[in-house]
Amino acid sequence: MTDTELHNAGMKALRDALGRSEAMRFIAHTKKGGFDYTEWRQDLFEDLTPEELNRQAMAYQREHYGDTPPRRRAAPERELAAAN
Repeated sequence: MTDTELHNAGMKALRDALGRSEAMRFIAHTKKGGFDYTEWRQDLFEDLTPEELNRQAMAYQREHYGDTPPRRRAAPERELAAAN
């Protein structure tokens, strides 16, 4: 998934979950500094053991990618070298 696709999917998920105006309110709130991403991430996984987090991550991967892990993009410098 490209960064643009990720952004678009995230915006759609926010709009679908919150509605257009509440999604915009959420974005405004996070941009004005009232949102601590690091704290949010810590709270998000606070109750999960590393094993449970891994189990959920593996289940997500199987659901979205099957048994084959997603292809990793080459580092930009390797992409440039390959193009030349």
